Amino acid sequence: MAPKKAPTFKFPDPMDNDVMVGHADVMRTFMDAWQARDTHPIHPVWMLAGPRGIGKATLAYKIARMVYGNVGDFFIIDLARNLDKDGRIKSDGRVISVYTVRAMIEKMQMSSMSGDWRVVLIDAVDELNTAASNAILKLLEEPPAKTLFLLVVHQLSNVLPTVRSRSRVEKMHPLSISELRELCAKFLPGEDITTSTLRLANGSFGKIANLKKSGGDAVYADLISVLENPRATAGDIMTIAKKIATDASLHGILLDAIAYFGLADLYPGTTHAISDISRLYLEPEISIFKIINDIKKCL
Repeated sequence: MAPKKAPTFKFPDPMDNDVMVGHADVMRTFMDAWQARDTHPIHPVWMLAGPRGIGKATLAYKIARMVYGNVGDFFIIDLARNLDKDGRIKSDGRVISVYTVRAMIEKMQMSSMSGDWRVVLIDAVDELNTAASNAILKLLEEPPAKTLFLLVVHQLSNVLPTVRSRSRVEKMHPLSISELRELCAKFLPGEDITTSTLRLANGSFGKIANLKKSGGDAVYADLISVLENPRATAGDIMTIAKKIATDASLHGILLDAIAYFGLADLYPGTTHAISDISRLYLEPEISIFKIINDIKKCL
């Protein structure tokens, strides 16, 4: 029997998403600064930092739509618009190139500057390569007048300290269970989202979206079931290992299982073992089988 395909879900791009759940404190902080800009100049660089999938980019686009005056006054740097040295879109890029940043700066210099505010949105700063980060830094050292920089950041430690020092850093927190339920009701109507899946998401609706798209929530449930079953055989473990091995994005559920059982001592070694699968081109199902076996021995 052919394996059951995961259902197809469609989630809006942050640019097109008008549903903002959570982060009212950060939005209020920005609005207070924006409304007082005539008497107290607003900081030109706002860094929205926090885990992936919690709505940082959605909030950035919400702010951007409110601030910029004309379509030509909005500049976006992200992997979807990443350029190679010839100015062509790089479909397989994992880091944002310096050519992307230079093209944006050139467009800014050629823009008419109608007198309205301009916005530069970077999603995400920790995806810039070193040359691109340095190019952005030069721009932030002397920000153009009436230009707001919105910098999305997944991991602050991966951002140049000199870029952080020129930014107003707003730390955004993971979403609550109730906030995740609200988003699930909006974007996953009719889907049975279990409490265990909500907890597994660690406050990231993006993680729930990825789990549903990949069928990872069902695979995780099977993994926990095998680990909790004292009669599980090596064949049972290999079956679940093969399911996890089919999609590299599922490898992280092994760490979630370790957290579920409170086996913190296994975390460092498992993290390295997962990294080695792609780094050393190992057979994924064999490596994952060993990880699951090691977890089971500790239970």
